[in-house]
Amino acid sequence: MRLTTIALLAAAFACAQQNQSAANAEIQALKVRGNLYMLVGAGGNITVSVTNGGVVMVDTGLAQNSDKVLAAVKKITDQPVRYIINTHIHADHMGGNEKIASSGSTLAGGNFASTIGDASVGAEVYSHENVLIRLTKPAAGQAPTPFRALPTDTYHGAEMRLSGLFHGEPIRIIHQPAAHTDGDSIVVFTRTDVISTGDLLTTTGYPFVDLQRGGNIQGIIDGLNRLLDLALPDFRSEGGTMIIPGHGRLCDMADVAYYRDMVTILRDRIEDQVKKGRTLAQIKDAKLTLDYDGRYGNPDRFIEGVYRSLGGK
Repeated sequence: MRLTTIALLAAAFACAQQNQSAANAEIQALKVRGNLYMLVGAGGNITVSVTNGGVVMVDTGLAQNSDKVLAAVKKITDQPVRYIINTHIHADHMGGNEKIASSGSTLAGGNFASTIGDASVGAEVYSHENVLIRLTKPAAGQAPTPFRALPTDTYHGAEMRLSGLFHGEPIRIIHQPAAHTDGDSIVVFTRTDVISTGDLLTTTGYPFVDLQRGGNIQGIIDGLNRLLDLALPDFRSEGGTMIIPGHGRLCDMADVAYYRDMVTILRDRIEDQVKKGRTLAQIKDAKLTLDYDGRYGNPDRFIEGVYRSLGGK
């Protein structure tokens, strides 16, 4: 009884922390490796890579925190923001696109710059094409996305590769289909050996399977396994490749493995109940996640996402 009470209190504390007003957030910068930093407190985690030609950012946080994000970047470098990479469509990761992209400038030259007057105005924004498609076809009642917040360049295949000449080092943007959403991108900084995951990986809660935007539990597990394939450990799965999650603390390969194992175990438990014909309410009442709730909080949304992914009605 006592352990259960402690677990419930820990879960409540975690939820209270996550629900802290974003408007009052303090943006903290952590130097990860070389000229690459992790900004925490803007909504989703932001990756900042400082190059000789300017700043490359992965995600931009919530819209209301844009000024704080720009101020935090200014403390790191005087270089302008040149490129933004969005890992997926959610507002806590791309809400700051409009203001942050507008504050930056794109490297341009030759005939391109001379024939188009605003060619260098604003940073370039990269994403998978599914992000752009969903933003330009908003659901009923949803406000249209401002033009400056939209991706300016997309990819539709398995991967987009960015040259080190303009981006400071070769960068791989890898599509993970039908995972957290259908537009998820994993961003690999090949020379610095750092990976930004978006919400494919978080340390603050269970995964969110966004079924409305093409998410699927198996895609999340496949994505976590892909992260393990991309990462390299120093010793016994510790150290080595640094991994910046969508939310929470800086991780390494071992953290991803533990998280992958947790998600897989719970998927299997829920799948067993679905095969037995249990309803969603019955599965929630079965407390299948209790041994993890103390760390990851309320499991209801996660259980429903897994249940629907597995064909539960």
